[in-house]
This record gives sequence, C-alpha cells and structure tokens, in this order.
Amino acid sequence: MEIQVQYPVYIGDNHLEELNTILEDHSDKYSNIFILVDENTKLHCLPFLLNSVPYLDGYDVIEIPSGEENKTLEICQGIWATLTEAKADRKTLIINLGGGVLCDMGGFVAATYKRGVRFIHIPTTLLSQVDASVGSKVAVDFEGFKNQIGLFADPMMVLIEPQFLASLDQRQWLSGFAEIIKHALIADTNYWTLIKQGFEPALLKDYISQSVLIKKEIVLSDRNESGRRKILNFGHSIGHAIESHFLTSSSPLLHGEAVAVGMILEAYLSMEFTGLSKEEFEEIKDFIELNYSMPQMSDKDIVEIVKWLGQDKKNENAELKFVLLEEIGKAVFDIVIPESKISEVLKLAHNLHV
Repeated sequence: MEIQVQYPVYIGDNHLEELNTILEDHSDKYSNIFILVDENTKLHCLPFLLNSVPYLDGYDVIEIPSGEENKTLEICQGIWATLTEAKADRKTLIINLGGGVLCDMGGFVAATYKRGVRFIHIPTTLLSQVDASVGSKVAVDFEGFKNQIGLFADPMMVLIEPQFLASLDQRQWLSGFAEIIKHALIADTNYWTLIKQGFEPALLKDYISQSVLIKKEIVLSDRNESGRRKILNFGHSIGHAIESHFLTSSSPLLHGEAVAVGMILEAYLSMEFTGLSKEEFEEIKDFIELNYSMPQMSDKDIVEIVKWLGQDKKNENAELKFVLLEEIGKAVFDIVIPESKISEVLKLAHNLHV
C-alpha cells in the first residue's frame, strides 16, 4: 500500500525489495549511504534489511545507543563527527532503521548536516510505524524536555514493514498501541469501535494504514502545526511531562505508557472544559486501564510534573494550552487550563483507578 503525504509512505507488500531497485537505478544520486541503527535494530532488523536490500551490503553502519535518554545533541555530535570523518557530502543518503527515538534523531541529524542531506525512515516499532515516522517532525530532547530542539523536514520516503514488529516485547507493542488509541479518539469513531474490541494481530496492517491515513489528513491540513495539527498532541501534554519526570528514575515509562495516562487525565479535564460526557470518559478510562497503569506519584512528583508542563510547545504567553475532547472522535485545541487544575487532576489520578 502507498500513501502520499508530501512524500510516499509504503506499507508492507515487499516495498523493501523495490527500494533495492530504486537505489540501483539511481546510484549516481548518492555519493555514500549510511545506515543508522541502535544495538537492538542492528541485531534484530539490520540482517532482514540487508537481505531484502542487498544493494546496501557494504555501506557504513552507524550504531547509537537506544533509549529516550540518549536522544541528545551529544549523540548527534557523534554522528556528525562520523559523517565528517567519512567525508560525507551533500549527496549522502541516511537510512534510519529504528523506532521513534532513532527516526526523530536520525532525521534531525540528516536535516542539519551540511544544511540537509536526504534521508529515509524505516521504522521498526509499532509506535514509529503508526506515528513518529510520518509527519516530518525531527528533533532531539534538551535538558530533559521532549523534542525541544528540532525542525520540520521531509524524508525521501517512509518504508513500513510490519515484519520488523516480530521482535517487539509486550511493553513496546502497548507503547505503540497508545498512539493508535489516540488517533481513534481525536478523529475516527469507527476506528475507536474497532480497536475497543481488542488488539487483533491479523488486523495489524489495517491499524497501521488507518493511523497513517488519519495522520496524513491532519498533517496536510496544517504542516507546521499552527492550528489543527495540534490535535495530534492529545494525551501528550501531561504524558510528556510524566515521561520526562520519570525518565531518570528507577522505573522510567515508555512514551506510549506515559501518553496512555495522559489521555485518561486529559479526557477527565475534557468533562469540565469541553463537555465530554461522563459516559464517554468512563468508556475511554475503562479501555485504557485494561493495559496501562499510573506510576506512583508523591506530592513532590506532582509539583515537578507541573514544572515540566511549563515547557510544553503548545503553551503561549505562560498559559498552559491543551488538546481536549468534545466527544470521542472530535478533538479541540488551545484550551487554556489553570495550573492549579492540573495539580488537582494529578492528585486525583489514583482515585480514578488509572
């Protein structure tokens, strides 16, 4: 399947083999190719890629450490240094083989090296296949704040191969599934009805395709996130703050785990500020809490989480602005929420049985 954003997104159907033909037929366009991996994708995904795209055999592989804590400018500097030492020029192609962290950072490295070289995303986690690899956002974290340094840059293409997901553990599956839940809640009641029946592996390609189609429609209506594209951040204001706060703890959360908690709490806020019905809130909460749980938070944790919220990219004029739901399938953005209300909701979290 092919979906056009401002670049092609290919889903399944042996498109990796087609990449081999593309690279062979246009070899004069690339002076060098680098494959960016982490220790997990080097072990589990790189052999499959090289078997499917033999043209890449022999090209340089750059390995970086996995994990959100390594999505930093320091790691980028190491990649830039490797490219510079190899005399990589502006005809270089970078292939990002990994999850959301690697796609975000690999795209950022490519978009900034020599003012921009071409790059291809080959996402290998469910989260990156349904969300992070599509939309042209590339970034790194800074001083613990999520995606604080970044820009918009289009990949040459995105190649989504569901077979890569076979190596994921249950936590990684659920982390990606949280983004699927988000897409349904903000834009598609029929999709919500489908996923509420439970995750069906046989429908995996359908989930990926539907999420990419939802994101495509929203992104094409507002590429630079000046308006409607903000709805893709539902669950992420509180979710990012929780994720950032617990990143260096003994029990860090995966991105989707934090967003799942954020969606319940922001749905709760939606009852007061945008008219979400109590029945629909309970429906959302009951479904999400089947697979996700709230981290234990002390009063000190709550104070710090609210501080993290102060750097959310949707904020303006020191006001905390949220994406909330009017109903399942309909999200609204730029809803101002008082800081005191956030603290109150965080304190209520355990009473909500999250």
